Amino acid sequence: MKHEEVYKKLIELIEKSGKNFSILEDQIDVNVQIVFFELLKDLQKNKRNDTIIIADSVKLNNSEATIEEKKVLLAELSCVESVEAYRILEKYQTVVDESLKSWAQLAFQHCRIGLESNLMDENKVFISTGLGGKESKLRYFIAGKHKENESFTDSQQKIIKTEFEFIFKKHNSDIEKLEFFNQYYFFTSLIPIEIDLNNLISNATSECNQFGNFLRTDFLITNIKLLSIDEVETYFNKQ
Repeated sequence: MKHEEVYKKLIELIEKSGKNFSILEDQIDVNVQIVFFELLKDLQKNKRNDTIIIADSVKLNNSEATIEEKKVLLAELSCVESVEAYRILEKYQTVVDESLKSWAQLAFQHCRIGLESNLMDENKVFISTGLGGKESKLRYFIAGKHKENESFTDSQQKIIKTEFEFIFKKHNSDIEKLEFFNQYYFFTSLIPIEIDLNNLISNATSECNQFGNFLRTDFLITNIKLLSIDEVETYFNKQ
C-alpha cells in the first residue's frame, strides 16, 4: 500500500474514533497479529463464560498444555474485560516462553484497551502495526537514495542529518536512529498519526537538495518491519 493510502486510512480511523485511539507500542510481526485477530473473531462465535476462562488460566503455567492451547486461552483472556484478566496477562508477561512472547504481548495490550474502554464507557480504536509506536505516534522505517548512486560524502551526511532532524522536530516527530550505507540513508522515526508522511519527507528532501540537489525525490516508507540493505536495494532498483 502506498504511503498516501496509508495516511488516508489512518485519518479515517482517527475521525471514526473521535481521536480516541490506542497504539500498540510493541514491535510484533504483522503475520502474528493477523492470526491473533482472526482467532479472536472465531472465538466470538462460541464465546465461553468469563468465569470459566479465568479458572482455566492456570493452564498457562502447565507444562503439559500445548502452545496452541495456550494461544487460545491467551486470546480468550484478552476479551475478558476485567481487572482480574488484566492482572493474569500482566503477570504472565514476566514468565512467558519466547515462543509465546509476541502472542502474550498482543493479548495483554488487547485486554488493556478493552478494559479501558469498558471503564470509561467509550469505544477505543486499537491501531497496531509491525513496528509499533509510542503514545500517539507510529514508528516507520524510512529510506532514501543518492541521486547519482554515489556514496554520501561527510558533508552530505551532515546535511541530511541536520535538515531531517529539523523538519521532523518541527512536526513533533522523532528520528530514532539515522544510518548511511553507500548510496542509501535509512532511519526509524516516531511520527504523529495525523502527520502527512509524504509531505513530511518530501519537505525534508527538498531542504537537503537546496545544498547540491544530491537526493532522489522518491523514498521508501513502511511500518510493517525493519528492512535489510538488500530489501532496500531491491525496492529502489524496481523504481
